[in-house]
Amino acid sequence: MARAFTCYFHLVNLAEERYRARALREADYGAAGPAEALTGALARVRAELGDEGLDELLTTLRVHPVFTAHPTEARRRAVTSALRRVGEQLERLADPSASGAPQPEIRRRLLEEVDGLWRTAQLRTQELQPLDEVRTLMGVFDETLFRLVPAVYRELSAGLDPDDTGAGLPSAPAFLRFGSWVGGDRDGNPQITARVTRETLLIQSEHILRGLEAAATRIGTGLTADAETTPPDRHFLSRLRAAREIAGERAGSIEARSPGEPYRQFLLIVAERIEATRRADLSLAYARPDELLDDLRCLQDALAAAGAPRQAYGELHELVWQVQTFGFHLTDLEIRQHSGVHRSALAELAAGTTSSAETDEVVATLRTIALLQQRFGAHVCHRYVVSFTNSAADISAVYALAERACAPN
Repeated sequence: MARAFTCYFHLVNLAEERYRARALREADYGAAGPAEALTGALARVRAELGDEGLDELLTTLRVHPVFTAHPTEARRRAVTSALRRVGEQLERLADPSASGAPQPEIRRRLLEEVDGLWRTAQLRTQELQPLDEVRTLMGVFDETLFRLVPAVYRELSAGLDPDDTGAGLPSAPAFLRFGSWVGGDRDGNPQITARVTRETLLIQSEHILRGLEAAATRIGTGLTADAETTPPDRHFLSRLRAAREIAGERAGSIEARSPGEPYRQFLLIVAERIEATRRADLSLAYARPDELLDDLRCLQDALAAAGAPRQAYGELHELVWQVQTFGFHLTDLEIRQHSGVHRSALAELAAGTTSSAETDEVVATLRTIALLQQRFGAHVCHRYVVSFTNSAADISAVYALAERACAPN
């Protein structure tokens, strides 16, 4: 009975989500839609602030969703995947213009996927560990977040400039940044340790770099503009030579597969460098996301200057947006701890007595934060939430502990 109701509520929630998505799409195509449709929001802001006010607002726009930690609510990835497959068949069933399989075949597949969900165990056979929750979050990134972020920016660009045909730089800034408490919220949870926090950010980095590498490879493979129709300028050729020198033998193999296609060669070398970043191959890796962005913008400028702006600002710009949004770390990891833990740790360290395991863990966490900032940049782990604060001393305690943790021996 419990299993049946669990599946039932999964399906009801999924149906409601899909209905909501269809209602939003209808608004985009002119039907009466909800008041919060993006085009309507832009029109209201323009009416209130004018074009200059809207442009000024966009330069400072930042939306920062944060994934909070709820380990008891982390679904099995098998359940999430089963629901995704059911959702795909619902989309096919609801789209009257879709070509391909007839309705009876779509219904058959839908029932097959619902049956698969019913037969999938809803509960884990082993106790959920902190890194299991991290991997559940990575499923959200892999299956939706990575590809939907550029779609959001495209929609905003279309709303800002309805006449844009893709031949110019899109108007939307990369205003999204993501945060996460998963792997960082240790208030009352002894399972979240310094090691878990470090492993969390390494897992996140692995996923985003794999995503960027796959996107760069896919776009690069299709970037077949040749030097005859799209002649590169001297600056770009100089950058291409420098990239070949960095890539060594890999560049020779890419050039052999792409003769006369300098833009394709360059982006495929970029993909090799992203892979090297993931593998920590310092001879080829990018040190920072800004270096990757610089290469991508150089490629865009060269394509635009050669008369191919649609190649410059199409899928290639979506890759730029993804790098700007996710960097090499995917989400900013936020640390959370109870103020009482800090007070006890500071008192122990000040007394010079033997430290408790809890105090050692606080110090190890602060050292881990410093190491992660050193590797990925200060922004990757720069929010520290202190719960149950009573005075400013509860905040200054974190600074005092950080100084002690990171002081040279």
